[in-house]
Amino acid sequence: MLLASCGDDGGSAGDAGAEIVVTTTILGDVVRNLVGDDASVDVVMPPNASPHDFAPSAKQAAALRSADVVVANGLGFESGLVAAVDAAADDGATVLHATDYVETAPFRANADHEDEHADEDHEDEHGAADDHADHDHDGDDPHVFTDPARMATIAEGLAADLMAAVPELDTDAGRERAAAYVAELRALDAEVAATLAAIPDERRVLVTNHDVFGYFADRYGFEVLGVVIPGGSTLAQPSAADLADLADAIEEAGVPAVFVETSARSRVAQALADEGTAVEVVELYSESLGTDDSEAATYIDMVRTNATRIAAALS
Repeated sequence: MLLASCGDDGGSAGDAGAEIVVTTTILGDVVRNLVGDDASVDVVMPPNASPHDFAPSAKQAAALRSADVVVANGLGFESGLVAAVDAAADDGATVLHATDYVETAPFRANADHEDEHADEDHEDEHGAADDHADHDHDGDDPHVFTDPARMATIAEGLAADLMAAVPELDTDAGRERAAAYVAELRALDAEVAATLAAIPDERRVLVTNHDVFGYFADRYGFEVLGVVIPGGSTLAQPSAADLADLADAIEEAGVPAVFVETSARSRVAQALADEGTAVEVVELYSESLGTDDSEAATYIDMVRTNATRIAAALS
């Protein structure tokens, strides 16, 4: 019963076998494709949830602690779930972090922001120096899932470790299923590259509402010009100086579009309009899958949809 109440995205994938609890909808879809019906898979976060401000209920925290295996993103991505995941590990659950399977990198746009404003006058120029103090800017970028090639590597590593932790998954059929899904992710990487091929080099520039597409940019040859909200969290707020600097950069570079999460479109459009910047504001799915009737019901759908919208806006 605890596991069935974990999230609002469809409950468990099977009634038999080990209990696997996954923190995010993106990883939940990946894990379900890897294990099929051979284990119970439940996802804590519902579709369209923000991992930066999601807090588990008492039942969800208990479900994490009773799981056989917990799959999390890592690098502080699910900040409100860190304590519950740590408690699950203390109680004997096998905890697997997706970011452990791939090479990670620092926040790109945030590092640029810090370099530009590292002098001691930062506080004076920007008013309250801690406009973004509620989010830790240090450490590596956890948004590895924006790169489907990295996600293929993650899926491969997760499959092996899930089979080690749950022996009933380690069958010929299980290995074939996992290999087939990893192959789908590698094919998705090639498909995205082909979709984006029409964008000329000078238009391969991304401005997003927060720093989430660094790995995508590295994979497909984009420049991250800037972000509306510095750092990797949607919880921080941009200062007037940040917005003014970004508006100037957009105008100078001739950027035709700004890419934002579906929940932030109107807010970002208004903020840029207030700065006198007229660009198209394009919705993307970034940190969560959408509902079953959306264009991001699965991880593969999400990546494909984002690539198509980026290509349409910048080609």
